[in-house]
Amino acid sequence: LGTGANCIYPLIGVAEYVDFPDWGVKSLRARVDTGARTSALHVENVRLLAGSRVRFDVRLRRDDPSARVTVETKLSRRAPVRSSTGQTEARLFVKAHVKLGGREQQIEVGLVDRRNMLYRMLLGRSALERRFLVDVSRRYALGSAEAKPSKTRPQKPSR
Repeated sequence: LGTGANCIYPLIGVAEYVDFPDWGVKSLRARVDTGARTSALHVENVRLLAGSRVRFDVRLRRDDPSARVTVETKLSRRAPVRSSTGQTEARLFVKAHVKLGGREQQIEVGLVDRRNMLYRMLLGRSALERRFLVDVSRRYALGSAEAKPSKTRPQKPSR
């Protein structure tokens, strides 16, 4: 654990599980990216609604199109964002209550198409700074997801 002015920062890896309690989303795999200023969430079927609201589907897993949650929330802002390829694109942002490890906070999340990406979410440094230390040599330092099946191989019987 790192220490700051009267504060202890939990250690996280380059990938962690994130919950969105208000949306009913648990154990979403997120890539931690200190090079990205803002966070981004893969969504589908984005619809702008009256009263500065937006509705979208959060696809929970790449391998299961039916695993999704529909969310309706207030639009926080629209802003141009430079992607990792260097191109600027218009992006919609919403505020979201997230839980990472034992810490809960409200962050701003860009609604994006990450269908070709391994992780459904990217956690940028504005969600991390003064809250966490990142150990780039680790993944899931806060623990594995409760619902995530173990990927360990079965042990061969000893002779």
